[in-house]
Amino acid sequence: MTINYSHAREMMVEQQIRPWDVLEVRVLDVLAKLPREAFVAEANRALAYADIELPLGHGQKMMKPVIEGRTLQALDLQPSDEVLEIGTGSGFLSACIGELAREVLSLEIQPELAALARQNLDAAKLGSNVRIEVADALDWQTQRQFDAICITGAVETVPTQFLKMLRPGGRLFAITGKSPVMEAVLVKADGSVESLFETDIDYLQGAAPAAQFQL
Repeated sequence: MTINYSHAREMMVEQQIRPWDVLEVRVLDVLAKLPREAFVAEANRALAYADIELPLGHGQKMMKPVIEGRTLQALDLQPSDEVLEIGTGSGFLSACIGELAREVLSLEIQPELAALARQNLDAAKLGSNVRIEVADALDWQTQRQFDAICITGAVETVPTQFLKMLRPGGRLFAITGKSPVMEAVLVKADGSVESLFETDIDYLQGAAPAAQFQL
């Protein structure tokens, strides 16, 4: 059976993403244009536009399209922005950010996933402004600052070192808290925090809270 990915993409935007209050035109245009199927393992390609997480290997998952849409909208990316992405995964969100911003530095802890994401971006002829580095973001240090930071795995609380990487006027997207009730937040460089929505995703590798033993 041949899948009409263009139609599936249109249905994803109209039936999943737009109804979940993603109304920013630039974000909708990017999600309606970029070939999400090119970033999904061949075995799961038929599910590329379904409202589910998809396995990427190494215990990682691709976020639901609706979460990706809300993430991109919350970051309010501008064409001049330099963005830090924590957790490259498949490279799809990296590609979306690259379409909306000037430059993306994406950190991926798994070398195999980093290589696959680069391969996916190149094959789709996307992400020429996306640089992928293999690094444990929780230990990574830089003097560089960014206009926006996107953390693609959950954290119990936002690591303070990331907040120091924000430029004045910058903003950081994270999903915080403890499963099964987590909160997506937008943290501004001035320290203000905006609550966005509730969800539940896997923790960033190394960021899961210590197990609590109960009697």
